[in-house]
Amino acid sequence: MDFLFQTWPWSISGFLIASVMLLLNYYGKDFGISSNLRTMCTLMGANKHSDFFAIDWKSQRWNLLVVLGSMLGGWVAVHFLSAPTNVSLNPATLVQLKQLGFDAPNGKLEPNALFGNASFRSPKNILLLLVGGLLIGFGSRYAGGCTSGHAIAGISNLQRQSIKAVIGFFVGGLIMAHFIFPLLFS
Repeated sequence: MDFLFQTWPWSISGFLIASVMLLLNYYGKDFGISSNLRTMCTLMGANKHSDFFAIDWKSQRWNLLVVLGSMLGGWVAVHFLSAPTNVSLNPATLVQLKQLGFDAPNGKLEPNALFGNASFRSPKNILLLLVGGLLIGFGSRYAGGCTSGHAIAGISNLQRQSIKAVIGFFVGGLIMAHFIFPLLFS
């Protein structure tokens, strides 16, 4: 029974994601988290100001449940299925983080210096989070979907556009991690 209250192996998570994708494909549904933002904007009345938001939001109710389930699943994972011993970083990564001024995450997936409550007192961090959010929003709209939509749903449907987008996501992430991030925090 202890197994239920530990971080689950990637094989179980992968199997569950694949099962959900098979079900969605069977029912002819497209999956992607960023498309929910459009639905939520429509619900809040954005369709009165832009034709882009003039969609039938009721046909996307199921996808809003996916977002709620993801949020609930994240909460359960953080509060019941995680332990500091489940996250181990390469010692070289810890040295690089220390050189950039970040303490070891101590079992967390993100450093408190960037994502903790104290980071919201720093104008630099707030600006970085706002600009990053805008770039992610623009990028997912420009790419026709987000990483989850392209990497999980698009590639499972063998869509060439999704393969290109995922390659672009990874190249952009590598450039950010190895070149831009050190410039911002050195």
